[in-house]
Amino acid sequence: MAANFAKPSRDPASFGRVGVLFGGNSSERAVSLKSGQAVLEALVSAGVDAFPIDLYGSKGDADPMAQLLEQKMDVAFIALHGPGGEDGVVQGALEMLGVPYTGSGVLASALAMDKLRCKLIWGALGLPSPGHRVLRADSDWAAIASELPLPAMVKPAREGSSIGMVRVDNAAQLQQAYQSASQLDDSVFAERWIQGREFTVAILDGRALPVIRLETDHAFYDYEAKYLSDDTHYHFDTGLTAAQEQAIQQLALDAFAAVGCQGWGRVDIMQDAAGDFWLLEVNTIPGMTDHSLVPMAAREAGLEFDALVLRILETVG
Repeated sequence: MAANFAKPSRDPASFGRVGVLFGGNSSERAVSLKSGQAVLEALVSAGVDAFPIDLYGSKGDADPMAQLLEQKMDVAFIALHGPGGEDGVVQGALEMLGVPYTGSGVLASALAMDKLRCKLIWGALGLPSPGHRVLRADSDWAAIASELPLPAMVKPAREGSSIGMVRVDNAAQLQQAYQSASQLDDSVFAERWIQGREFTVAILDGRALPVIRLETDHAFYDYEAKYLSDDTHYHFDTGLTAAQEQAIQQLALDAFAAVGCQGWGRVDIMQDAAGDFWLLEVNTIPGMTDHSLVPMAAREAGLEFDALVLRILETVG
């Protein structure tokens, strides 16, 4: 059963001048442009004095710090995805300027963006995360393939939207996937493949939204399945028992809190054939497009898109 979430309670005018930060210069720029435009339209429709800031500009020649200095705002709604926007960089700039912003702070953003260090924190706290091995140019590929064992997922540690992620089934593929991923990030790791069902749990203001079960014909929930495919299915009929739904929501909340995240976000989780849950990653600024999961979960909880963006603004301290 969907949880009831309180509707926004503040007068939209009370937020003052709201800058919607989107675009950026990461590999997720195209998705960020869509997210930012959707957020901007919702805020304006709700009566908020909101305006856009496309960091780096459409030609990539704008000075992001100059933009932040020139555009006077009372609060920033961050709709940036990937490095430079979701990893604590822009959060740090806003901290220096004294501008409050949506989402997690500098440290939590940096840790959540770095999937490898996030896993290390979870492991230290006893939270379940698939086994992994760090990959380097001189790695013993046969040894790693045996130790994990394969199949495994190779991941650049600090990319989002599944960019650069590849499933590998043998040592040769492992080396090839590393070489490809290392072009995106100098930190790359291989993670044990979890065969089973994939879930995501959105979090808003300290509470878990309804669980979504993801179903795709792709090998995994990759970039195309997330943003482009019309064949990806999203189920609120999760197939979980009530106790399992409560357990997966609590696991998501624990994982979110462990990294120090706040405001809103999303946690991705796998369930293996034995019924055990495994944490994959935290998204501190999830997509807000027509294919995005947080708006779906919020709608199931009784919050339409306009209300969701206002509730996110209300989480800013």
